Amino acid sequence: SSICCQEHVVIGTQLCCLFLNNIMDNGTEWMTDFSDIESKFSFRTSEEPEDDLCYIVPGQPETIKECNFNPDNKTFIVIHGWTVTGMFESWVPKLVTALLEREPTANVIVVDWLSRAQQHYPTSAAYTKLVGRDVAKFVNWLQAEIDYPWEKLHLLGYSLGAHVAGIAGLLTKHKVNRITGMDPAGPSFEYADAQSTLSPDDALFVDVLHTNTRGSPDRSIGIQRPVGHIDIYPNGGTFQPGCDLQNTVLMVATTGLRNMDQIVKCSHERSIHLFIDSLVNQEQESFAYRCSSKDSFNKGMCLSCRKNRCNKVGYRVNKIRTRRSSKMYMKTRDVMPYKVFHYQVKVHFFGKTKLSYTDQPMKISLYGIHGEKENIPYIMPALNTNTTVSFLLTTDADIGELLMVKLLWEKDTLISWPWWNPDTFHIRKLCIKSGETQSKIIFSAKEGEFSYLSRGGEAVVFVKDKEAFGKRAKSTNDSATFILCVFCHLLQFSFVW
Repeated sequence: SSICCQEHVVIGTQLCCLFLNNIMDNGTEWMTDFSDIESKFSFRTSEEPEDDLCYIVPGQPETIKECNFNPDNKTFIVIHGWTVTGMFESWVPKLVTALLEREPTANVIVVDWLSRAQQHYPTSAAYTKLVGRDVAKFVNWLQAEIDYPWEKLHLLGYSLGAHVAGIAGLLTKHKVNRITGMDPAGPSFEYADAQSTLSPDDALFVDVLHTNTRGSPDRSIGIQRPVGHIDIYPNGGTFQPGCDLQNTVLMVATTGLRNMDQIVKCSHERSIHLFIDSLVNQEQESFAYRCSSKDSFNKGMCLSCRKNRCNKVGYRVNKIRTRRSSKMYMKTRDVMPYKVFHYQVKVHFFGKTKLSYTDQPMKISLYGIHGEKENIPYIMPALNTNTTVSFLLTTDADIGELLMVKLLWEKDTLISWPWWNPDTFHIRKLCIKSGETQSKIIFSAKEGEFSYLSRGGEAVVFVKDKEAFGKRAKSTNDSATFILCVFCHLLQFSFVW
């Protein structure tokens, strides 16, 4: 069978395949046999988000009322992943609390499959089929027992739990409304078929956050390939800010080795905290942008919101279904709230002599109507005469509409030679696009036709181009943007907004 478990552990594979073969042999009879369900379904409340005070038991309808399940409200089903300790991890009550803070009348159910999740990893990975079946049975029974609307069901799975959610969605009698995959596990699943993993077919809408995809395929902790309708890769998806070696050493120094599992899982678990962030920080929603590659995104070339090219991240994502998965990218801060503001900066470097540099340290300062963000560090990968450079710049401060920009070229060594006649580029204009507001602004040299950017020299200043701004203000449609872009092109910019 194509749905059958594929490798690694004989006992896990045998159990899984035996069950799945029985499903195919017995049609729908398996749905009403609750005797072999090992997973437990804990109904959580805002008063006791950490405690399993009430279980809803498939086949026992009285437990629905005993747990005060509300059939009129939406239901979140939270599914954990692999565990070393055999206990719920600290993120579970945090997510429960955040869900109930955002939706106070919602039902929140935590799936407990700890006994199977604490096995040797390949065994637990194989068990996702059986746990997915348990969840599917539970959902089918609950829906049939109280005629619960399918459109009110939202499954949230982390790591192995994301694949459990996918298999459950595959086996339910009707598609659930939404599945959110939080860094679905990679090992054993990167090359598995769609029936063995989370996939877009498992719910009406599937959104996925990928936060720990570092390493070769099938060896990275999180799955690398897209498995949803929308797959978001924060900070490229490989590694998350605040999870570096320096922070690891600091955590060990302050808390000892008792939190080693948290240190190891920092990037992996960031997917959960990004979703929690979207629940509790409603006024600071993060945005992600569709892009063909991480490199193109880092050049700032993907900050368009036309034709659904951008989307909110997390709970309030726009549920856009496409034939092919949309790979989207974003940058974040290292702590909650994670939101940053994205800018594309384009600049053309003129020069009287041919200059060529790599990995040059720059500092950019942005000044807006609400504030400023000074000395944002950026390493310019290549800096050559008569070339246009595009790069992505982010700030965690909302400085409003930009009014002025400063650009500083730092010395990359203690002694810059020759110090009496430093290399200089001539810059006429900057063009900056904001991802969050979609505004596009041209900045001119504050004094004279050019600003002169010297290595190790003073910062050069650019102010909003009054002539270009005036042209844009006279128009109420895209023609002004077209004028600005033609204007830039004539100045040897090659912008495509």
